[in-house]
Amino acid sequence: MSGSGYDAVVDIDDEGDLGHTDLQEDLEFHNSNFSETTPALRKGGSGGGGGGSSSSGLPLPATASNSSGKRLIWTLSFYSQFFDVDTSSVLARCWAALYPRANFLDVLEGNPDLYGPFWIATTVVLILFLGGTISDYLASTGKGAFAYDFKLLSGAAGLIYGYTFVIPVALYLALRYFGSESANLLECWALYGYGNLIWIPVALISWSPITILNWVFVAVGFGVSVAFLLRNLYPVLSATDRQTSKVLLILVVALHFGLAIAIKVLFFAHGSPALKDGGGDKPPAADPPANPSRMF
Repeated sequence: MSGSGYDAVVDIDDEGDLGHTDLQEDLEFHNSNFSETTPALRKGGSGGGGGGSSSSGLPLPATASNSSGKRLIWTLSFYSQFFDVDTSSVLARCWAALYPRANFLDVLEGNPDLYGPFWIATTVVLILFLGGTISDYLASTGKGAFAYDFKLLSGAAGLIYGYTFVIPVALYLALRYFGSESANLLECWALYGYGNLIWIPVALISWSPITILNWVFVAVGFGVSVAFLLRNLYPVLSATDRQTSKVLLILVVALHFGLAIAIKVLFFAHGSPALKDGGGDKPPAADPPANPSRMF
């Protein structure tokens, strides 16, 4: 028996009571299949192979080369995780933003994305640009040539992208500073991004020359979007002290009101300051006086 290992096999009664087992009848000894060199192999001795195999001779798992599982910020895989969402999920989140029946953070299910916020903001930018251009053309009663003013495009991009992606960063840093452990930057981006969805139908009528209609639609867009933000941000803001949460709520509402006013003034009014010529409020330039020397 020297030089060989042994395995003990114990047969347990049907009742599962080991105390009533008859060791004399149920205890058997079998020769072990393990050799004495097994510990040496486990310690990286003989039979270990090269660098591409484990000490037991088996190949290393596919994930062994990156055991940390970290994604470096300069790699594409780091950013792809923020767009890991399918079309049905994006549509469901858009519907939840327009018709909120549950907390939007619950709808995200712990997987906030940047796909929806980016394309929603891009759509709002393009519609505001086209609507502002059409509005300026209609204000000139169609007498001038139809031309695009790309200052509207840059203004819309700076306003919408800046508000959607910069304000959440400031809010996240403020929440972390005041001790809110539940704050999440991706969730803040998702809230503000999907909250912009209401501005798409609002921007579609930005070419309308009816001023009161423009004000009504902007007011509706502001009310729906700010209610969406407050409903979902309040549980996060309330994690801070009472006075701080009130101040942050007021700032959220004030900044959103500023966005609504900027959209109305810059892209809905015919005399938009974003236009290079000030829109259609300026009267057409008079013809220059005739040169008397050329009259003869």
